[in-house]
Amino acid sequence: MKPARFDYLRAGSLAEAHEVLAAEGNDARIVAGGQTLMPMLSMRLARPKVLVDIMHLPELRKITDDAQAIRVGAAVRQAELLASPQLAETQPLLAAALPWVGHAQTRSRGTVCGSAAHADPSAEIPLSLIALGGTIELASRRKKRSIKAEDFFTGMMSTARAPEELIEAVIFPKAQRGYGYAFKEFGRRHGDFAIVACAAIASDTGTRLAIGGVADRPMARDFGPLDGSALDDALDEFAFDLDARDDLHATARYRRELVRRLGRATMEEARRCRV
Repeated sequence: MKPARFDYLRAGSLAEAHEVLAAEGNDARIVAGGQTLMPMLSMRLARPKVLVDIMHLPELRKITDDAQAIRVGAAVRQAELLASPQLAETQPLLAAALPWVGHAQTRSRGTVCGSAAHADPSAEIPLSLIALGGTIELASRRKKRSIKAEDFFTGMMSTARAPEELIEAVIFPKAQRGYGYAFKEFGRRHGDFAIVACAAIASDTGTRLAIGGVADRPMARDFGPLDGSALDDALDEFAFDLDARDDLHATARYRRELVRRLGRATMEEARRCRV
């Protein structure tokens, strides 16, 4: 199929992009990498009146960091973030998760913020944001605001972004001394949508485990210093609370078993990686 008719605007400034979003609302869509949006347009799952291209705005092409966090602008490609010097040291969870995002070809075009905006429950970038307690920066013509990832992802490909808002950046907290980080994923093939993906962060007081691919959005739970059968029971409870469903890729029972086994393995690796 071919996309329905739409107008195209290559934004010359953030102000221009904000003006179009304010005027068109839900009839406007932002395009940067286009790795998800363009297929949706071709299948007419999305039918905007206007596409606003923000890829050429220099203020959105930056990766900046300070002592606490890494800020990734809306036009930063996934491959650019993965190639960042010292990423494995500053945020090992992100360094472990990014190679699982699609394939090298899609990472060379797709953007980090675009994945967050799409909010696929199987996607690795939203999962990483939830696990790390990341933040999304939103801006409109009238105001700017920051929202925690836990509150931003609201359901299946659904977010708290208002129609007139643009995601300007996402923020990932940096690794902390005394913490361990691990990521594991199971899919039919590397680069396919995750059947189950796990991200774990371990400290001396317990472990945080985030799961993608099961519920309608990534979900996280904090576990105390559990081990043995106590950890098995806690993972079993978490697996059932995710409310897995049967689909073309796996049964609910299969996903629950993956949460138990892959989740435990990820938590154990995170504990071993503590520094």
